[in-house]
Amino acid sequence: MRRGARGESVRDLQQRLGVLGFAHDPDPPGDFGGGTEAAVRGFQAQRGLQVDGRVGHHTWSSLVEGGFTLGDRLIYVRRPNLRGDDVADLQRRLDALGFDVGRLDGIFGPDSDRALRGFQRSAGLIGDGICGPSTVAALDRVGGFAAGAVAAAREREALRHGPQQLDGRRFFVTAAPGLEVLGEAVVRRLTLARTSAMLDASGDDEANLARVANATGADVVLDLRFGPEPGVRVAYFETTGFRSEMGRLVAQLLGRQLAGVLGEEVEVVGRAYPSLRETRATAVVTELGARGDPVALARTIRLAGDLARAYVRAARLAYETPGDPFADGDPAE
Repeated sequence: MRRGARGESVRDLQQRLGVLGFAHDPDPPGDFGGGTEAAVRGFQAQRGLQVDGRVGHHTWSSLVEGGFTLGDRLIYVRRPNLRGDDVADLQRRLDALGFDVGRLDGIFGPDSDRALRGFQRSAGLIGDGICGPSTVAALDRVGGFAAGAVAAAREREALRHGPQQLDGRRFFVTAAPGLEVLGEAVVRRLTLARTSAMLDASGDDEANLARVANATGADVVLDLRFGPEPGVRVAYFETTGFRSEMGRLVAQLLGRQLAGVLGEEVEVVGRAYPSLRETRATAVVTELGARGDPVALARTIRLAGDLARAYVRAARLAYETPGDPFADGDPAE
């Protein structure tokens, strides 16, 4: 859905936006005008999605997820995995109590299941992996004792004590239509750096690409695309209460390397794009200009070799720099 659409689907959209605090005034119910577009943009920005004012699959899914609060439904492992703000709230509470849920991504998978069962047993409940009224009540009772941030601490420890080498790491590179030349150059440079690198230039939906990346066992995912707005951005996974520490490190280093090649400021931001949220590996998204901008496309193709070298330099700095990357508070310094 986009501006100009009308009907019951728009009315449903407006109601969902309103429940989440985004008013569609002055548009009448069922009319997708400027007010509804502004509400969609506000929602997209809050959720870390691409801000384009259009309601595609990912924005709609996020709207549906935003309608759940903890206790509205039973949460348990199923296929496909349950998703929603209630799952994210459960993950944050378990994480704060010292039960490692893995990534705080609002997706209830095996890691969240193990953490939930561990909490249930520690609280004297049946460890059945089903979060229902008794589990929510137990979480409410002990919430004040939360110490917090198991997932973030685990990522930081992995950075401090993990193997400091780029050699042998597995990279999964996705290139949107028009960026195949850059994608091929990045894979070629990564291969010369003695990594295992593969390119997917299919232009498939980013959630599907994340599933492929997970299936390959990739260590790092590099998503090359254009964005909805002018400017160059590098994004890493961040949501309420959690951010990917390695993703942030790679994004900050890559932002500096790209700025040196392009001669302009590169924004580094935390986002919850599906390619970041649904990938188990360290993942960064680079938006190299506005989608449909011929000048940005021509520049990217012309500088493909230099940009590819920038990606590899950032990867080397992230994985081969000795010492504590958080020693001075800024992993990019």
